[in-house]
Amino acid sequence: MNQSVSLSAPTRRTRRIVLVSLVILGLAGVVFGVRRPLMMSAPRCLAGRWHGCFDTFNGVLLMTLVGLPLAALAVWALARRRRAAGVTSAWRMSLAEVGMVYGTVPLVWLTMMPGSGAGVVPARVSLVPLRDLLTMGPIGIGGNLLIFAALGFFAPIRFPALRSVPRILVLGAGFSVMVETAQYVLRLDRVSSVDDVLVNAAGAALAALASRRWWGTTASAPLEASGVGPAA
Repeated sequence: MNQSVSLSAPTRRTRRIVLVSLVILGLAGVVFGVRRPLMMSAPRCLAGRWHGCFDTFNGVLLMTLVGLPLAALAVWALARRRRAAGVTSAWRMSLAEVGMVYGTVPLVWLTMMPGSGAGVVPARVSLVPLRDLLTMGPIGIGGNLLIFAALGFFAPIRFPALRSVPRILVLGAGFSVMVETAQYVLRLDRVSSVDDVLVNAAGAALAALASRRWWGTTASAPLEASGVGPAA
């Protein structure tokens, strides 16, 4: 038993190193691919100008990448506080909380950016399923799949009540309906589409499937399986 435990520790450490390396390589690839557009928006963002930074895709992406060290610091601070309080899985819980917020808010911000005819063009609604998928294109479909992907990936890790793909599907659809309704009410020159809701919810469900191995089990499962009740 001691030998198996000693062998599992290096294996877990290796997996963590590989996972962190893949994340770093992925971020480096993204930065390399969009380095020129980011450099174009960098002067406006560094100067604190709203126009040209926070109302453009390049500016939001740049500020998201710049804020990654702060997000990592938040994970570390939350995990340290939980470990001091004796909470188990402190790092996993902290990473899930920061990840689902930091990975969702910038993408939702992009969907709420007003178009050129905001406030002038009448609000548009598309309630026919699958009609707008052809006009989205691969980039549009991929972007909609990513909007709530972080929420679907990290929410089941953090909240045991959400450890179910149908529940994540409903959660993603609910948040997507809120976004589409806000676009319609605020007249942002965007089409509030049923297909957006379907694709956003599908992206959350696919991300939940990808994180299923890290969901874990509830603490009461071993007690129920062994037939032993909790101690008084």
